[in-house]
Amino acid sequence: MSATRKRFDEDPYLDHCTATVVAAGAEGIELDETVCYARSGGQAGDTATLALADGRTVAIADTIYAEDRSRILHVPAPDAPLPRVGERVTVTIDWARRHKLMRLHTCLHLLGSLIPVPVTGCGISPESARVDFDLPESTLDKADLTERLNALIHADTAVRTTLITPQELAAQPELVRTIGAAPPAGTASIRIIEIPGVDRQPCGGTHVANTSEIGAVVVTRIEKKSRTNRRVVVAFA
Repeated sequence: MSATRKRFDEDPYLDHCTATVVAAGAEGIELDETVCYARSGGQAGDTATLALADGRTVAIADTIYAEDRSRILHVPAPDAPLPRVGERVTVTIDWARRHKLMRLHTCLHLLGSLIPVPVTGCGISPESARVDFDLPESTLDKADLTERLNALIHADTAVRTTLITPQELAAQPELVRTIGAAPPAGTASIRIIEIPGVDRQPCGGTHVANTSEIGAVVVTRIEKKSRTNRRVVVAFA
């Protein structure tokens, strides 16, 4: 089967699109294209609604990748009706939820710039987000991080998306902050998220166009997860 066209890569602010049903089952509905971000890179998958040709709607409880990572599956809510293969449908994301994810994902890029050590993991939900840092000894302070993070947010800096080749990334290994991260095999180009003067790294998530769009945040927790791991959690203020 062909790879799903990722409309969210082209425009993260696009909240709906029409698509053709490629496959449909309780485990997931596959479309030829979608605005729904599939759960990956720590960011939660989108929830959405499918409008069918006969007027019925299908609640989408999650969006995930198929095993081959090239196709996207829209997971229907239990007992939801299923569309027919070949049917044209309209998929509309829960925009309020997605926008929170975009704001927090962009916020984590700012947070990482304030703690310049390798990242071991992250998680982004609509209400809070966290980054795990490879940091054996911590002198991090919640109030100090909150103040500096909000200063970066309020600096009103544009967030840019560009593409580079795997070869260009290999020549700049310092761009990869997350331990063990690697672009998918066979990828011809890699998305780079850049906040000029602050952060530049490969990232496949969805982001806002300007740091000021994030809004005020607060560092709610700094936890010791292991001998060499510190978790920093942020939420909207």
